[in-house]
Amino acid sequence: MVKMSFKEKKILITAGPTYEAIDPVRFIGNRSTGKMGIAIAERFAEAGAEVILVLGPTHLRPKNPAIKLVSVETGAEMYDACLKNYEDSDIVIMSAAVADYKPLEVAEQKIKKSDTTLTLQLVKTTDILFELGKLKNNQFLVGFALETENLIENATKKLQKKNLDLIVANNTNSSGEGFGFDTNKVIMIDRNNNLYNFELKQKEEVASDILSVIEKCLEKK
Repeated sequence: MVKMSFKEKKILITAGPTYEAIDPVRFIGNRSTGKMGIAIAERFAEAGAEVILVLGPTHLRPKNPAIKLVSVETGAEMYDACLKNYEDSDIVIMSAAVADYKPLEVAEQKIKKSDTTLTLQLVKTTDILFELGKLKNNQFLVGFALETENLIENATKKLQKKNLDLIVANNTNSSGEGFGFDTNKVIMIDRNNNLYNFELKQKEEVASDILSVIEKCLEKK
């Protein structure tokens, strides 16, 4: 149960996928729907916070009209939106599944099917979470780790490398976890290596658990 009032707190949240264009009709993306991030945004808004939700391309939308919605498509657009709102944010939760790579060149016209194979040269996108970790001042920065193996080990490495205060980790190998589900089963790790282990729950309940753990971490500061 969340006891802390988040009134007068500014919360920046990212959610959903990003799409990186190959040509005018094709893109590189992933299966994220944004359900988890939207649920977190709704929960913070209920707790009285000022919420800015930077949302990638998804059909889902938050229901609470108090949430300020910033719609983006690419990783670069998401990065720009985060930078504009980062400095005066109190809590930043990066739950979006940002594409790690994008095509080096984007075709101006639709690529015609002519050969049996097509080679794309990809380059890395900006690691938004890493860049925000470098810029962190007083923000409480939360990241997500979606893993297929060595969940705690990989999530802990990400926590340390990206200068996070908390990481929310889950495994795609278990039923009911990850993209597209209404449920999730997470482990949270704070910067002091405390583990918070939760059972499979509806994402709205997971959002409440995330707020509760953030509350505990802030109380210890």
